[in-house]
Formats: sequence, structure tokens, C-alpha cells
Amino acid sequence: MAPADISVYGTLLSGHTHRVALLLRMLDIPYRFVDTPSAARKSAEFRALNPFGQIPVLKDGDLVLADSNAILVYLAKQYGQGTRWLPEDPVGASRVQRWLSIAAGEVKYGPGYARLYTLWHRPGDMAQAREIAFDLLRFMEAHLASVGGGWLAADHETLADLACYSYVAHAPEGRIPLEPYPAVRAWIRRVEALPGFLPMPASEIPPDPRT
Repeated sequence: MAPADISVYGTLLSGHTHRVALLLRMLDIPYRFVDTPSAARKSAEFRALNPFGQIPVLKDGDLVLADSNAILVYLAKQYGQGTRWLPEDPVGASRVQRWLSIAAGEVKYGPGYARLYTLWHRPGDMAQAREIAFDLLRFMEAHLASVGGGWLAADHETLADLACYSYVAHAPEGRIPLEPYPAVRAWIRRVEALPGFLPMPASEIPPDPRT
């Protein structure tokens, strides 16, 4: 099936947007990127696409779809040409879904929020974000060390890896170090070695006010 005219609304520094861009690139699907900063998300035009005012949003012809993980599932089903990215067997599908839930929970509220508080000085509970992040990284380290293939949900890459990659790989931008987690760092390198990989731009970390 030939891809329709696809647009992605988001920002280059959003990990949620980046996971969608990763899959589009790995599926070799051309798309139009529409930069959508926070001010634009308050407009009536954007709220018509997503009443919550959140990015990313994907338009594929007449289809408008919000939520990054929902978009990943749609793209895998519509254009994935097989079940590699999203297995259809009950066990495989449930394992991917487990990590999509972690991406929407611990990854977002841990390293994702720590990065948000650090780079953009958003108000929030940094201590809680750090606690969640370190719990997540310990869990990922033990999991990756215990599986043979080095991927999160299968013996090959799946949506689980793309959904979790961006905020985990950029955790140091939230002052969450990755040095204690060699299996996590090896997994990051595996994702970055995938054909079509697109890096998310790095951000300069401001001085730590605690020092």
C-alpha cells in the first residue's frame, strides 16, 4: 500500500514526536514535518486536530490521529508490511504493549520530566522524577541483561524500543546519568545502529543551581 500524504505536527526536541519520526524513517515513509511550538498548540486550528493541545499529531489523508503510541501502532499496522514492529501473537503483542505503557508512564514521568524541568525550568517535583527515572533504569538494566537478543520486547526491534528510546537516551539532559547502566547503553547503541535512524537534536544542559 502506497503511503498517503502524511504530516507530523510536533517539535524537534520532543521525544514523543521523535519516536514517530523514527518509525516513519525506518519504514521509509516520506512525511511533512510541521513545527508546532507551544504557542501554536493553543490555536483553534491546532485544537481542532487535538483538543488536548498535545503533540505529536499525525495526518494521513483524512485521518487525524493524536498520541504518539497510538500513532506508532497505526503506522505499524498500516505500513509495517508484516509483524516485525508489532507482533500479532498474544504473547508478543502483550510484551510490546507492556513497554508502550512504560513509555507513557515511567519513561515520561521519570527521565522525560527530569529533562523538562532541567532544560525548560518547568515547575515540578524533580526529586520524584529522578526517583522514577532511577527505578526505571534499574528495571531496564536487569531486563536487558536477562534477555538474549538485547531488545525490550522480542529478539528483534519492535515499537517498544522506539517508544522508550528518545527520553532514555537523552536522560543525561535531565541530569540522569547512564554510566551505571551498561546494558541500557548497549541497547541505545543498537537502536542508533538501525537502518534509517534519525537522531534527536541534543540540548545544552544549563548549569546546575545546586553547585
